[in-house]
Amino acid sequence: MSTMLATRAHDAESALVLEEVPVPEPASGEVIVKVESAGLAPGMMSLLKMGAFKQLPTILGHEMAGTVSEVGPDVPGFTGGERVRVHPQLSCGHCVYCRSDRENMCAQYAMIGHAAFSDGPLPLYERYHDGGLAEYVRVPFWLLDRLPNNVSFDVGAKVHDLGNAVRILKECHLPQAATVVITAATGTMGTASVKFAKQFGIGRLILVGRSGERLKDVEKLAEADGIPVDSIATENLSEGWEANSGLTGAIRRLVPQGVDAVLDYVPSSPITAHAMASMATGGVLAHMGGNTVPVPIPPIAIMGNCWRFVGTRGDTRNDVVDVLKLLEIGAVTADDLITHHFPLAETVTAIQDMQQRRKPMWMTIVHP
Repeated sequence: MSTMLATRAHDAESALVLEEVPVPEPASGEVIVKVESAGLAPGMMSLLKMGAFKQLPTILGHEMAGTVSEVGPDVPGFTGGERVRVHPQLSCGHCVYCRSDRENMCAQYAMIGHAAFSDGPLPLYERYHDGGLAEYVRVPFWLLDRLPNNVSFDVGAKVHDLGNAVRILKECHLPQAATVVITAATGTMGTASVKFAKQFGIGRLILVGRSGERLKDVEKLAEADGIPVDSIATENLSEGWEANSGLTGAIRRLVPQGVDAVLDYVPSSPITAHAMASMATGGVLAHMGGNTVPVPIPPIAIMGNCWRFVGTRGDTRNDVVDVLKLLEIGAVTADDLITHHFPLAETVTAIQDMQQRRKPMWMTIVHP
């Protein structure tokens, strides 16, 4: 039996390890993909420590693209050598959510190489929990998307994050020429959202992040699409801003009438509440950051201002179809979002760099 290298987690607490494991073999309806590019997501390790990885040991990595290496029986339409990306999201396919473009809410929702979001039966996850931080990955054929010729493997691996940006923007139902705040703007999802701002008719962006220097680079993405943009670096706010509504005041000074929407990606910060308080009447805050800090805003404020607070996770297959089409016709480009590359043997180092924010990392790719 042939073997391959893979990055594995054995439990929620131990360090990740690079190991030799058997190369998977395809059963009926399955395809083996030779991984060319695998993306890293900053929240992966937090979910692992929280116990959200329900099958351990496992190979990590839910963002992957490569070529079809082997095709099992009863696989229609795919042949060896085709360029593909793997749609990592597993769902039952027949519930009310799956039948209405909301499969990210399915009771069996889980992701290949990533977390499961249910305590119920997860038959697909049991079979396909091993992910793409490896030389090969086994997936059901219906989760493959062909890559357009002009889309690189690197971008193909990050289509999931691009789809997440499309999903959160759809959830906002923005008015034309909306003024939108993006929190954690220098991260993966912040930069991905800037890339789609023009497609959703956004008229002005307010970027919020810690570092003023890093925010300048993200501003250039918006300016390249002709979108007016301002930035607020929390490192430049007055001491104690967290307790005295300092960020809310800074946003209100830029937009006295309030902003139309907030795309919120912060994982642990009072920024969510500050940004929400800066919204105009009828504004919406869409959250995809997994923030654990409570939002101390009384329901009467939400009622009186007709605000909406929307939680969303992941994307849908239709979101991905939209992304691939926009990439194919050149309406959106994403190669410039990929700032760092690592070989598979340095996966742990790459994850540490992301967690410790040593470098201005937007999107990171591992190459098996």
